[in-house]
Amino acid sequence: MSSGRVVLAATPIGNVADASPRLVAALAEADVVAAEDTRRLLALARRLGVSPRRVVSHHEHNEAERVEELLAVVRDGGTVLVVSDAGMPAVSDPGFALVRAAAAEGLTVTVVPGPSAVLAALAVSGLPTDRFTFEGFLPRRAGERARAVAALAGERRTMVFFEAPHRLAPALAALAEGLGADRPAAVCRELTKTYEEVRRGTLGELAAWAADGHVRGEVAVVVGGAPDQGPPAVDDLVAEVLARADAGERLKDAAAAVAAATGAAKRALYEAALARRRG
Repeated sequence: MSSGRVVLAATPIGNVADASPRLVAALAEADVVAAEDTRRLLALARRLGVSPRRVVSHHEHNEAERVEELLAVVRDGGTVLVVSDAGMPAVSDPGFALVRAAAAEGLTVTVVPGPSAVLAALAVSGLPTDRFTFEGFLPRRAGERARAVAALAGERRTMVFFEAPHRLAPALAALAEGLGADRPAAVCRELTKTYEEVRRGTLGELAAWAADGHVRGEVAVVVGGAPDQGPPAVDDLVAEVLARADAGERLKDAAAAVAAATGAAKRALYEAALARRRG
């Protein structure tokens, strides 16, 4: 088995002081650094006082072609360090294709953890953190964006999105329309940087705030999950149970199926359906 490896390394999301000693060492020791933007990576390396051996571009436009070249380095026993412009590579940034290909060959893939815009935004949002989902960027086109938001209307977990500043206003408007203007949310801008800002409120309030397009910088949006409505009232489900029974199911089986799908109490649902049928 090759002694080479792919190393995914998190870079600062704003404040260069967040760079870890392991990142500095990895930049100095890697045979190849695959960087989303080579100029930004070299600027970071200079600020950290390190000189990488070899730096190649690895971005969304050349990722597919670059994978084989990088894998060849690993097969020969070398170390390929993968970095994005900020945060963890392979999370809405290049890296996933290389990781998948390396894993498929049984090559070693490891990580140098560090700054994450997703976790930073979640932590400061003031919204529940025990269960969350990262949704990346919403679609650019209005119709596709609306459909994507509609599909999340019932999501109970806190949701984290990335968004470009010039698309923030339409994104917040779509979220407010699709999830409800009163849904709690937070817009986290320029995290760890000089002009860091976290604005909390409802989606409706945040959409109004962003409507004039004044927001600048890197943006993450955190949205509270759908509220727990509890199981539907038994009386509201009896008609569905009786309809299934009229279609040929045993009443008890129909009640069990509807209870399993809705969270209602099976016995109470069966007894209510039986009472309605009798009387």
